[in-house]
Amino acid sequence: MIKSMTGFGRCEIMKGSRKFTVELKGVNHRYLDVNIRMPKKLNFFETSIRSLLKKYAGRGKIDIFINYEDTSENQVSLKYNAFLAAEYLRYFKQMEEKFGLENDVRVSTLSRCPEVITMEEQSEDEKELWNGLKQALEGAFGQFVETRVTEGENLRKDILDKLDGMEKMVAVIEEHSPEIVTRYREKLETKLGELLADTQIEESRIAAEVIIFADKICTDEETVRLKSHISHMRSTLEETEGIGRKLDFIAQEMNREANTILSKANDLEVSNCAIGLKTEIEKVREQIQNIE
Repeated sequence: MIKSMTGFGRCEIMKGSRKFTVELKGVNHRYLDVNIRMPKKLNFFETSIRSLLKKYAGRGKIDIFINYEDTSENQVSLKYNAFLAAEYLRYFKQMEEKFGLENDVRVSTLSRCPEVITMEEQSEDEKELWNGLKQALEGAFGQFVETRVTEGENLRKDILDKLDGMEKMVAVIEEHSPEIVTRYREKLETKLGELLADTQIEESRIAAEVIIFADKICTDEETVRLKSHISHMRSTLEETEGIGRKLDFIAQEMNREANTILSKANDLEVSNCAIGLKTEIEKVREQIQNIE
């Protein structure tokens, strides 16, 4: 089971008067890059959220959006600072005596003085808050993984289809290699026959020239390694975790062999197959970039 790095998840949980909504989306990235947007009240849980996510994802650029609502009526309370009120009154009294002013301070006036009456949010039970948030996170993360697995399976099928096509092209190259040498020998004999019509040509000289040519265009090593890489990629696609980097390395090696075959090609059909191989390998590499 392979996973794509592209996915989406959403979960909404209602715990009493608390409502937690979690959404996340992911795209491909070389490492695990997480960005979390949430209310300040939940900032305390950022480390726990990141640790929980690592159980569900190993790579990818992931954006998490968290919304929290509390519909209870006792979210805030008023706090009266009696000491500060007394301090205000004491200084008002001093101002009255010093400047001969009338002290007309009323309760309504005093209450408007800074910090005498303040509004505070009620403290939350962190354990209950985390339990609700964790449930919403796990629901969204679970859906996120499901979409990644579905997309990963589609990627696996597409890559396997491309590997089948690549194997057919390798078979064509292997089939044509002996024919190229045979045709070269025939052309060489014909050309030499035209140039040296009255002279006996030594078979050993022709054989030596053909051997040099055959060695120059021989792609046996490259096709054997290419088939090995294709087989290795197939087996790797059956593994479960963290195969993206491994597949990318195999694709690089496949591309190296295709380049060598193309550089040695002395036949139009072999050249076309080598170009086709490079094209398919590049498509595979693009798909691999999305695998975790």
